[in-house]
Amino acid sequence: MTSEKKKGFISIDKEICKGCYLCVSVCPLKLIGVSDKLNMKGFYPAEPKNTEENKKGCTACTQCALTCPDVAIEVFRG
Repeated sequence: MTSEKKKGFISIDKEICKGCYLCVSVCPLKLIGVSDKLNMKGFYPAEPKNTEENKKGCTACTQCALTCPDVAIEVFRG
């Protein structure tokens, strides 16, 4: 059995996100931040801080997706 960490990445639908930032608070690796651009609803949506960093560091724990009340986050493993 290997002790290798699982890797993954997330995708956030910025038009669904209402900017509650619950995902930001639960990400154990702090890989989710706040966009500086408004979405169509007038909210500053959550977004992965850096796509490359997210792909290298995200463990696909799904905490963000489970916490999101808007189901705006999709987690990918692999």
